[in-house]
Amino acid sequence: MSPHALSKSEAHAHDDPFSFQKYAITRNGFLPVEEPLKMLSDSYYAPWEKVIQCLPGLLNAGRLRRDINGLPVLSTNKLRDEAEWRRAYVILTFLTHAYVWGGERAEEMLPPAISVPLLDASKHLEVPPVATYASLNLWNFSSNTGDFADLDSLRSLHTFTGTKDEAWFYLVSVAIEAQGARIMTDMLNALNSIKTRDYDTITRALKSLSDNIDKIGALLERMYEHCDPVVFFYQIRPFLAGSKNMAAAGLPSGVFYDEGNGRGSWQPLRGGSNGQSSLIQFLDIVLGVEHKTDGNSNRRTQAQTPAFHEEVRSYMPGPHRRFLEHVAHLGSIRELATLPGSTPEQERFREAYQTATRIMTDLRNKHLQIVARYIVLPSKRGPSGTKVNLVSASAVKDEQLTGTAGTALLPFLKKTRDETLQAGQLEQVYQKSGL
Repeated sequence: MSPHALSKSEAHAHDDPFSFQKYAITRNGFLPVEEPLKMLSDSYYAPWEKVIQCLPGLLNAGRLRRDINGLPVLSTNKLRDEAEWRRAYVILTFLTHAYVWGGERAEEMLPPAISVPLLDASKHLEVPPVATYASLNLWNFSSNTGDFADLDSLRSLHTFTGTKDEAWFYLVSVAIEAQGARIMTDMLNALNSIKTRDYDTITRALKSLSDNIDKIGALLERMYEHCDPVVFFYQIRPFLAGSKNMAAAGLPSGVFYDEGNGRGSWQPLRGGSNGQSSLIQFLDIVLGVEHKTDGNSNRRTQAQTPAFHEEVRSYMPGPHRRFLEHVAHLGSIRELATLPGSTPEQERFREAYQTATRIMTDLRNKHLQIVARYIVLPSKRGPSGTKVNLVSASAVKDEQLTGTAGTALLPFLKKTRDETLQAGQLEQVYQKSGL
């Protein structure tokens, strides 16, 4: 039985009305209902704001670490609401990655001025103390129109490089998240319709889902408009790297979060990655796509490590992670598609399901094409005069390219694509079961 499937008795345990607010989900999906704060309200946090507003210039001048070392250790007690907690987390994770990667050598020790408040903010928001998809994308943008799916109206609040390329890289994901939000209610209704075998409702939702994924794919392909592959690979991507599996770049034990007075801990953490998008995992769950790939380049550890898609849920905001866990217990559209029966309603439903999985596979193929253009090809061509960061240098030297989250990049993405394709191949299920 699929891990997304439930018996009828188990399904009745989830008959209570669903509350999006409980899971910090808004009309914009996993994005906030309003654009993120541009500044913390209390002047107490002016030292943070001063550094983050000048971040690209400080990095270019080689002064970033000096200025961070001069910061006071500020308390999080003056943060007033969730928007301010998110703002603090965005600031502190940007400063963390700038501090670690913004020099000739990687810095293993994060000073208390960053470590102490970052650990507090991370605990409050239930995310790790590192740059995540949430801090880079979900909570790091503004909009001129209020329509977060309108890519041309979006602006990034902060970047490491000050380039339009970096801002555009983040904003494409923001628009995708907003576009994906438009199908969430329909798909939840479809999952709730599994137990009543309401094929027409599920079929309509799957057709809408296919249209929505097509639009997501069109947004993804707009990456080429304003993000140059060489700029991305050699200037932007290095700052997104985490400290897990980064021994070749100078972090054999991860980063030490110094809390002062002899306290602290080493933490090897993955970097920001689109694999941490709750939307993409939501789409997989509703389609019954199962991923078993661990994503590690060290094959010897596969038997001891969880699947990458499961592991990275710990990098999502806590409420979003719990939402995915909730959805995974509503039922399996794929399992319904494999049940015997050939009524016209069932056939239309199966066709709609297979179309949706095919279009989701196409989306992952588009992602693979972007990876080839933005990572594989630049790594082979060399920097052409662009300064090579430690992360880029280690990536070029590695026999197997790794992603910013520390995964064996191409094998992982191809396996993920193939698992999506396999989910829609229902004829194989019929052959095995003798249907």
